[in-house]
Amino acid sequence: MKEYLQLIFNEAAEKLEYLNGLNLVFDIPKTESHGDLSSNAAMLLAKKLKRKPREVAEEIISSLNYDSENIKKVEIAGPGFINFFFTPSFIAKIAKEILTEENYFGHSKKYAGKKANVEFVSANPTGPLTVGHGRNAVFGDTIANLLESVGYSVDREYYFNNAGRQMRVLGDSVRLRYLELLGIKVDFPEDYYQGEYIKEIAKSLLDEFGDKLLNESAEGKFKEKAETEIFKDIKKSLEKLKIIHKIFFNENSLYEEGKIRGTIESFKEKKLIYEKDGATWLKLIELGNEQDKVIVKSSGEPTYRLPDIAYHIVKFNRGYDLMIDIFGSDHNATYPDVLAGLKALGYDSDKVKVLIHQFVTIMDGGEVVKMSTRKANYITLDQLVDEVGADVVRYFFNMRNITTHMNFDLSLAKKQSDENPVFYLQYAHARICSILKMIEKENLKASTENLDLLSTNEEQQLLKKLHQFKEEILISAELFETHRICTYLEELAALFHKFYTFCRILGSERKLAEARVALALATKIVIKNGLSILGVNAPERM
Repeated sequence: MKEYLQLIFNEAAEKLEYLNGLNLVFDIPKTESHGDLSSNAAMLLAKKLKRKPREVAEEIISSLNYDSENIKKVEIAGPGFINFFFTPSFIAKIAKEILTEENYFGHSKKYAGKKANVEFVSANPTGPLTVGHGRNAVFGDTIANLLESVGYSVDREYYFNNAGRQMRVLGDSVRLRYLELLGIKVDFPEDYYQGEYIKEIAKSLLDEFGDKLLNESAEGKFKEKAETEIFKDIKKSLEKLKIIHKIFFNENSLYEEGKIRGTIESFKEKKLIYEKDGATWLKLIELGNEQDKVIVKSSGEPTYRLPDIAYHIVKFNRGYDLMIDIFGSDHNATYPDVLAGLKALGYDSDKVKVLIHQFVTIMDGGEVVKMSTRKANYITLDQLVDEVGADVVRYFFNMRNITTHMNFDLSLAKKQSDENPVFYLQYAHARICSILKMIEKENLKASTENLDLLSTNEEQQLLKKLHQFKEEILISAELFETHRICTYLEELAALFHKFYTFCRILGSERKLAEARVALALATKIVIKNGLSILGVNAPERM
């Protein structure tokens, strides 16, 4: 519907120059009596043209050359809204488009030829992925799916650091557990990694090497084995959620390949760094930020800002049009320094989009499940998937805006009822599949020959909702908001159930019955396409 209005407005712009370059917005009125779509174009133009909005609206309407088989009427409402009322037959045509495009319906080529990079998860290999990592992982992969659906070629990337104190502590944690297995009494520090997985890694080393590692340093085979095993488990955890990264980027390579040194030299050339108290500072005040920050400590060790800037330069050099970084809220105050540094070096920082997600609280029976990462009394992502299933995990992590704190309700997640939105949607899809099989036995089929018969309020509401799907995908991709897809699908499923309750297929006149079968099939396709973007299965039986 919006595409048709855009078309006739473009034609009208040949007569009315003031329509050229106008950012047209067509909204769905809150009240059905105000039409199917509404535009405030006349009110936007009135001030510029120094004319009354209603007068401008009348002139626009008289310049619109529309087909009366598509638009029933156009009215001016209130101070100058232009309200459009479409014919039921035009609205019903969407079913034919959906049945023609099938799995591709909802996709577009708006960003075809453009490359995007989505960097997400990026947990250092110090232990199993937690539910916090899970929100990051699911959201990141869904954003990648959305970008692909609007034409981008997408690289999924995982950035990690296998050096530094965390990894030294990891290696030493394994070393001490290894010594314990040999019967040697050790003092195991409280801030070391306590999880059972540490003991399992130590046991595998004992099985492989016996007591030959008694004098091995923590950063030797202990750290090496821990990193290998933990990364293997991380990848398995992600695969359970259908998440596969194309690129694993090790921060160490930035040092080995001279990227860190090169970035410092670039800042020197632009006179953007200075020495103070033995440390190297970046002139962030000069770059528009509130205060200068250290990029190399007096110990000679870089702060996170320097490798992060160098890492993004690598990404820029790969030729991406869009680079997305997905972080937890603990990064909220830090990324502006990186963006300022990139901009100062001549890179288009607008190509970098940082998305911050809030933390996750696991609830069970209305009570908070307390967690501590260091003490390892937390729910791992694997445990969560095993408990409620991959589909539920993916849907629940997508159904809330990432800017809000999330309560993951285990008791709701396990319910096999309409209260659980995943069950509700999958049941809607399975129900349509069941209906279509039943229809087939009655020698009925989906037909788009008589879609104009779909004129009841229930049919029209469902058809109008189907019209919104393509735009919903595009807006969700451009705003990086996966929860919009969940909201849309739940509303669509509710309208389908209403349609099926009031509009009989079996027992209706054949032409009407087959048009209704086409509508049911179109709804099934859209539900499946939406769930596919979310990474959730659409079962045919439940």
